[in-house]
Amino acid sequence: MTGNGAWRLWSILAVMAVAIVISGASLAQMPQGAVANGGESESDSEEKEWFPLDTLNDGLDATPDAVRRDTPRESIRSFQQLTDQEEYASAAHVLNLSELDAAEQPQRGAELARQLAEILRRGEWLDVSDLPGRQDAAIEDPSGQHPQAGEPRRNLELASLEAKGDTYDIRLARYRVDDEDPIWLITPDSVASIPVLYEEFGPSLLEAYIPDRFKTSFGRLQVWEWIAIPVFLMLIGLVGWGVYGLVGLLSQWFPNGVPSIFASRIRSPMAFLIMAFVAQSLLDYVVSFTAVATTFIRILLIIMIAWGVGTIALRLVDTILLKVTRRMVGEIDDTKPKDERKLLTTLYAVRRIIILITVAAVSVYVLSQIPLFETLGMSLLASASVLAVLVGIAGQAVLGNILSSFQLSLAKPIRIGDLVMFEGQWCYVEGIFYTFIRLRSWDERRLIVPVTYFVSKPFENLSVKSAKMYRTLELVVHLSADTQVIREKFLEYAKEEDNVVEHHRLCCYVTGQSERAQTISCYLMASDPFAGWVAEMNIRERLMAFIRDNHPEWWPREVVVLSQHDITKGDEPRVRPPSGVESHGGEASE
Repeated sequence: MTGNGAWRLWSILAVMAVAIVISGASLAQMPQGAVANGGESESDSEEKEWFPLDTLNDGLDATPDAVRRDTPRESIRSFQQLTDQEEYASAAHVLNLSELDAAEQPQRGAELARQLAEILRRGEWLDVSDLPGRQDAAIEDPSGQHPQAGEPRRNLELASLEAKGDTYDIRLARYRVDDEDPIWLITPDSVASIPVLYEEFGPSLLEAYIPDRFKTSFGRLQVWEWIAIPVFLMLIGLVGWGVYGLVGLLSQWFPNGVPSIFASRIRSPMAFLIMAFVAQSLLDYVVSFTAVATTFIRILLIIMIAWGVGTIALRLVDTILLKVTRRMVGEIDDTKPKDERKLLTTLYAVRRIIILITVAAVSVYVLSQIPLFETLGMSLLASASVLAVLVGIAGQAVLGNILSSFQLSLAKPIRIGDLVMFEGQWCYVEGIFYTFIRLRSWDERRLIVPVTYFVSKPFENLSVKSAKMYRTLELVVHLSADTQVIREKFLEYAKEEDNVVEHHRLCCYVTGQSERAQTISCYLMASDPFAGWVAEMNIRERLMAFIRDNHPEWWPREVVVLSQHDITKGDEPRVRPPSGVESHGGEASE
């Protein structure tokens, strides 16, 4: 190796040695808790589990032993137990009062604890058992499907309440002071919103006159609430009964027609609407119950309002359709023009679409207004495949009928007012509904047929193009009857019938023959099937009367042979006539 090459080798080794020394010094200066992923220290990782504080509630006394704040569940349970015992000074230790001066923390903290207890009791139904029981509040999900399963949390939402048009959250956070154990407290932002929420959810004016002995808890409600809630519901029921009767009177005062019909149809939904509005006003300005009762009552009021509004809208649509039907279509039968029957069928289809939209809108409104379905929706979403299978199996018949009704309304193989021959019966189509078709038979009976059953059976639509129909009249007469005379009489009688149309199509022919009689068939065209049946019966009666009065010998009769003697051949009788019957030259008698 030359000198120049050795010098280069020693230079490279020296640079590598300096680099190793520098990197070793850097590693030595890093904290012991440093980790490989970006150099994050153990202290930084732990601070993600809580909020570090230098001081906490310096103005309060020492924390009582009854206050447990290790987990969210213990913290809120201790707060509720202390406030139920009216130990508000001790309950103030569950609040983070860092936004208050130390001097005002004792008095102000107790007052805020009392107000927060009333807010939680009345504002939203809070179940302590639903809160995490772990110190890190990590979500426990054995299935591992939750995206945050196993990750520690340091901030939780207890309730979300609306006051004066704004939304305020009551949150619980995890704090740590120096080297002490972390604890869970109500956040300072939530503490600052307590006065505003108390004005909205605090005790009502009526409660100021309730004796203290009735304010003790009995189960989930107070004693006075067990008395007041039935009275409250009875009062609301009386209001609804009065509104129901008043709307009924108004429907009688209105002139006959659409206003009277509409008023008579909205008696029940209007009563429920007024009941809901009165109950809501009483809850807002007169009386307020605990969250358990208030949540149930408000859910009931939301359902009543949604059902009332949706039903009134549907009644309005039905009334408008009724008016249009009476004005444009009139009596439902196939004597009306095809376009009018098609319009009525389209109106029924529009009604079903409006019903679907209304039901969907009401359902979405109810689900969006009830907080219960926020968590229920996640559970249903997680099991959407199972739910879809169950709904598909349970509602297969209903869904099939609904889809079939839409198919009939859109394709229009039948229309409202069409005359159909279904399973051997003449029926008018009176209505096509979601799950069934209502048919009116010729004798005024109503047949209720499931839609899927109707479309799966062959039927004859006698009004698909025109209500006109050929009718066939048959007469069985003797072989000696004069066909031409009968034909002329048929043409005469048919032309005198008002329901017989297209006289040039009238015809009469002998269509059958036997050894004793002949069959004469007469064909006529009627304006509609039922009118054609009536015309056929009338013409048959007149033809029978003509034959009976003028040619009774044309009626068919049986021939009895008394002798085999053929007078044309001059043969002697070969069969002795029956006893008591004289043979006159061997003639056969009829």
